Amino acid sequence: MALQKSLLKLQGTIGGITFYKSKDGYMAKEKGGVDASRIANDPAFARTRENGDEFSNAASAGKLLRDAVRVLGNDASDGRVTSRMTQIMTQIRALDDVNARGKRCVAVGIGKEGAYPLLKGFDFNSNAVLSAVLFKSFRVNTETGEISMDSFFPQKELALPDGATHIIFRSGLASVNFETGESEMIVSDPVRLAIDAPAQAVSLLPAKAPAVAGVHFHLLSIDYVQSVNNLDYSLKNNAFNVLSIVEMTTPAAE
Repeated sequence: MALQKSLLKLQGTIGGITFYKSKDGYMAKEKGGVDASRIANDPAFARTRENGDEFSNAASAGKLLRDAVRVLGNDASDGRVTSRMTQIMTQIRALDDVNARGKRCVAVGIGKEGAYPLLKGFDFNSNAVLSAVLFKSFRVNTETGEISMDSFFPQKELALPDGATHIIFRSGLASVNFETGESEMIVSDPVRLAIDAPAQAVSLLPAKAPAVAGVHFHLLSIDYVQSVNNLDYSLKNNAFNVLSIVEMTTPAAE
């Protein structure tokens, strides 16, 4: 591929050359590759089709989980969260020891022991890793979904960005069924604390359990706001906003 250096930036295909825009700028490359119909039907490309099917399954599973938690994660994600999640789902899909190559799926792999350490601790915003923002231990009750902290002191136990006057904690309990594609997220009431608030207990409890049967993901969200005349304003900076999977329970373990 080549970088376009002319003043006129092109996009599209002209004379067998494809022009496109990437994160590195405007690029150009020669059109090529194997015909799609041959890949879909030629026995010589059986392995290619199998790899494609399994990658598609991993990508779909990652999207399912991201969509399920989106209500908490709009301001707490980075530009590579999709690829990072797909990479993990690819590893989980490989844990499927039941189906043949090309048919292995996340729905089976997610129930295996090795899936737990891959997903627990996943930060949707790599710019704000939970362990680098919150310096206080917390408890997760997997039966009720409650996340709690004893005697939390914001000024000493939280990274504080310039301009923030308050923090907002939320917890989420998401149930995701990777076989049916169903999901449901129940979010706790927010707990809003001033940056200079005294030490106090924090409890984040979802109102109920999700009705969808699936893998349970317990999530912790931390947002920073600036309060002006009793109105909260987002800092418009996701460098500190956190969304992290702090616990995971599979149906087999419930």
